[in-house]
Amino acid sequence: MMKVLTANRLGDGIAVWLDANGRWLEQIDHALIARHDDAVAALEIAGKSAFNKNVVVDVALIDVEEIDGEIYPVRLRERIRAAGPTVRADLGKQAEFRPASAA
Repeated sequence: MMKVLTANRLGDGIAVWLDANGRWLEQIDHALIARHDDAVAALEIAGKSAFNKNVVVDVALIDVEEIDGEIYPVRLRERIRAAGPTVRADLGKQAEFRPASAA
């Protein structure tokens, strides 16, 4: 299964995803996708390093799927984190970009 590395930025708690350049992005769209065991191991190392440097907290590898070239977390919890608050669709990430499908 494909995986991406997610965390919460320490400064403001925003959900972020690691990209191929080692940057933590607020959108999952450009997250680095690990497609094999070596890539998963590299993401784990990158996550531990960022945590140890006090850049992010709650570091986790999550399962994702690619649908029509777009990345979607498999679990509902992670889809909500990627889209933003569920109480108001006019606020958060879903107001700025396409909404992530929860089903």
